[in-house]
Amino acid sequence: MALITYIVEDSATIRENLISTLEEIAPVKVVGFAETEHEASRWLSDHNGDWQLAIVDLFLKEGSGLGVLKGCQNRHAGQKVVVLTNYATKDIRRRCAELGSDAVFDKSNELDQLLDYCTATTNHGLH
Repeated sequence: MALITYIVEDSATIRENLISTLEEIAPVKVVGFAETEHEASRWLSDHNGDWQLAIVDLFLKEGSGLGVLKGCQNRHAGQKVVVLTNYATKDIRRRCAELGSDAVFDKSNELDQLLDYCTATTNHGLH
């Protein structure tokens, strides 16, 4: 069963490549995307029982992925929020964890780990 996934990424090229890779390799079905904090927060809140995984970039056209994380703190127990960023420093990982992120992945060298996370989440019935 595919994870119902929402993407928060403002780069159309990265977003399109990510969606095609996720849907081809991992058990993921992307149901939508946002380019801004406000748009993402509104969709995730309005559809709070309709998604299982949100993949969030930190730097957006407007606002920040950190604001999206804050907005997801009251999500259902089975809903996962992960950060996919070019700036996966130790401090960013800590800050994301404090805001409730389930994981942080570096865009440049941890895409395989993101795919593995999606597969493991599905296989272990964590959704």
